[in-house]
Amino acid sequence: MKITRKDRTFFHLLLAPGMLILLLFAYLPMIGIVIAFQEFNPTQGFFKSEWVGLEHVRFLFELPDTMQTVRNTVEISLMKIAAGLVVPIAFALLLNEARIVWFKRTVQSLVYLPHFLSWVILGGILIDVLSINGGVFNQILASFGLEPIFFFGHEAWFRVMLIATDVWKEFGFSTIVYLAALTGINPALYEAASIDGASRWQRVVYITLPGILPVVVLMSTLSLGNVLNAGFDQIFNLYNPMVIGTADIIDTYIYRMGLIQAQYGLATAIGLMKSLIGFALIVTSYRLAYRYANYRIF
Repeated sequence: MKITRKDRTFFHLLLAPGMLILLLFAYLPMIGIVIAFQEFNPTQGFFKSEWVGLEHVRFLFELPDTMQTVRNTVEISLMKIAAGLVVPIAFALLLNEARIVWFKRTVQSLVYLPHFLSWVILGGILIDVLSINGGVFNQILASFGLEPIFFFGHEAWFRVMLIATDVWKEFGFSTIVYLAALTGINPALYEAASIDGASRWQRVVYITLPGILPVVVLMSTLSLGNVLNAGFDQIFNLYNPMVIGTADIIDTYIYRMGLIQAQYGLATAIGLMKSLIGFALIVTSYRLAYRYANYRIF
């Protein structure tokens, strides 16, 4: 069907509201980047605040907490990315082996639901469940004669809890991608393998895993763009001064510098540096995805 000029005009009008929202809430606020180069004073605004150039950037690298915060961010992100790949793949393989349709659909729906809950709600639930005083989890440990675990006061256990709860919340959503990839494998391959005497495990190793490998490579490379996003919502709702040494990430650091300590220029400089590095990582991840998984957005 030929698209006329009138049709194109109509399509552009349909696109206009979304573009307007994008302009107002995504591009127009980028004017605030100038704060990173100013000693910003809210009463004077962008145009009258004192210009300090790269002073905030230099000061950023002199702060003793900067490298620890970056290290925490990268470590937590990489652990979340690794666990967020392994668990959904394993669960998708197990669910794919189930032969009862209603069971598969029920389980998939149940593990998918936590994705829609905010960390504000889940944070309150986890504080109650994992509390050292009366928490359900520690009560179970006590019933077996084990010592309670102070998840919210022990730095190592707090990080374990971060990774585990993040995987629990998101792995159901990620599983959908791998289940969709599994449907693309030709059933004739499994039939031929069964005739040749291949066990179920051998079919998984030699047919299923190679069949979804391009999707695994794609998801792995695309996740590189989130290395500096360790999950502000989760950590902000769960961390406290007792675990700040291993839980403080770039986003929570920006929050404290900008909104708590009112160091607007420094907080904006940190956010700008994070955005620039994140942009480079995203570009790199898309190039790797195109090279190794033949994936491209344009």
